[in-house]
Amino acid sequence: MPPGRVALAAGLVLVALAGQLTVLARLPLPGATPDLVLLVVVALALSHGPGFGLVTGFAAGLACDLVPPADHAVGRWAFVLTVAGYLAGLAQGETRRSAFVPLFVVAAAATTSVLLFAGLGALMNDTHITWRAVSEILPTAVLYDVALSAFVVPAVLRLADKVEPDPLARR
Repeated sequence: MPPGRVALAAGLVLVALAGQLTVLARLPLPGATPDLVLLVVVALALSHGPGFGLVTGFAAGLACDLVPPADHAVGRWAFVLTVAGYLAGLAQGETRRSAFVPLFVVAAAATTSVLLFAGLGALMNDTHITWRAVSEILPTAVLYDVALSAFVVPAVLRLADKVEPDPLARR
């Protein structure tokens, strides 16, 4: 992997994690909190493909697992964001065809992340996970992530293109 791509991903994930913990987590929003880290992972996967999305998702998820106030087993977010990053990267070729493709990918990734995190929690007998809570949080999580993606995803795609221009986009 080129060092510029790795540095960009690390920087964006750290900024997203800090922003999520210090700003977004404190907003008095009904339902869920927007997942800025998920949006950065999805945007990087859309920019660089499934392999890079997988690695970025794992690193970002591990960071989410280790940063306080994490109250779950280490590895849950790493697994969830790894899957989300890989699946989002599969849509890399469709990203520039329509402005709606990233929105659909973010909606699918947000849905997958909530359900997968809750499913893993249920398998591990996490007392914080109830299906009633999941059904209440899921719509707002998807809505907030899709709304925020209109700002985050294009910015990350532009930054990624500046760091490492896509040779196919020039043709």
